[in-house]
Amino acid sequence: MKPGIHPDYHPVVYRDRSADFAFLTRSTATSDKTIEWTDGNTYPVIDVDISAASHPFWTGRQRLLDTAGRVEKFRAKYARRRPAD
Repeated sequence: MKPGIHPDYHPVVYRDRSADFAFLTRSTATSDKTIEWTDGNTYPVIDVDISAASHPFWTGRQRLLDTAGRVEKFRAKYARRRPAD
């Protein structure tokens, strides 16, 4: 790797506050806020709105859509009428 052209790659904690879930990983993202992790070290923390711990698809709380009803409603609304003979 060429020196001086790559961003700083360091440990960062991503925290999903809605699910009370956090994980430590490496990233180039930065933050002014810090958190003390379970290993006793202090890392920058990035708060996210949604993660796999709170996303409906991954948690199984996904709504099922009535696609057949939606298609029939669309067809009924935009159906072409035949001219009277």
